Amino acid sequence: MHKIHTHIIYLVTAFAVTLFFSCKGKGEEIRKLRMKSDAPIAEGTGINLKYTDSGKVTAHLKTPLLMDYGNLSFPYEEFPEGVEVTFIDEEGNENIITSKYAIRYKQTNLIDLREDVSLFTSDSVTLNAQQLYWDQTNNWIFTDQPYTLITADGSRNDGDLFDSDKDFTNFVSLNNVSKQYVKESTKEETPQEE
Repeated sequence: MHKIHTHIIYLVTAFAVTLFFSCKGKGEEIRKLRMKSDAPIAEGTGINLKYTDSGKVTAHLKTPLLMDYGNLSFPYEEFPEGVEVTFIDEEGNENIITSKYAIRYKQTNLIDLREDVSLFTSDSVTLNAQQLYWDQTNNWIFTDQPYTLITADGSRNDGDLFDSDKDFTNFVSLNNVSKQYVKESTKEETPQEE
């Protein structure tokens, strides 16, 4: 009986040692098996980030919740409770964009803003839409959804498609309904011929 008991102990010990050495270095694989493939790799609450370039703050991002899906084949960051981003140009002017939901695709540098999207520029232009895409690489914003653009003088442009650079100097729109204010020139403002 003692001999059988000793053989069982040896077998159990040999089995445990074999398992130990066969699992060595496989911690990452085991961790991946335990993690849900659709779960974020990180979550953050009360996020307040500042982006800098050459020591100067260029953007300020605030969000109640950030979920990072960097573990997927097409990685992205999700802002399910909304986002507010302030962009600061070289002269210190601030442009602010807000939305109730957003996704930032890491590989393409494209941000998809949804639900009550508002863009407020430093020169008092306001853009409202239900969805707006921002191409960070090319500093380009666009949407294929209805939008409203209001300029500093109160001019208004409603349309079904919007495509523009970040400064609104190159602007394309589809199916517009607009109200524009044009200043009349007087004789004093008209250049004189000599």
